[in-house]
Amino acid sequence: MKIVSCKGYELEKEKSNTSEDFFNRSEITFIEEGKEKTLHVLYIRYFDEIFNEFTPFKQDPLFGEGDNSVYFKDIVALVCLLKDPELRHRKRLYVNSKPEFAAYFKEIDYKKLPEIFDSLQQKKGYELRSPLEFIMQPN
Repeated sequence: MKIVSCKGYELEKEKSNTSEDFFNRSEITFIEEGKEKTLHVLYIRYFDEIFNEFTPFKQDPLFGEGDNSVYFKDIVALVCLLKDPELRHRKRLYVNSKPEFAAYFKEIDYKKLPEIFDSLQQKKGYELRSPLEFIMQPN
């Protein structure tokens, strides 16, 4: 599977009676078996405020600098796909419970994530051989 892009953004209200401004969307676009697919993960914006409960990161942006800065919302869909590779068969995922959201972030090898974003920036893609490479294995 080749990862083409990972990005996240805050939703904005389109109408005054909607609740979009309580949510963020994270997307990962990848190519698998010659087909380009995108997984959209919609989650409660509050999780961005408490991301240090799920990750070892203490500040946002998590890593990178300037235009290459990577924010928490940029890694959410990537982490979900790494943790649950079956999500590659879905277009959307909605997560609104803290325990469910936190479960996706357990055992991720966060030291390896910058490698993906560096490759996306420089080579316009990252070849993912196995999601297991990003899951910490018990000693």
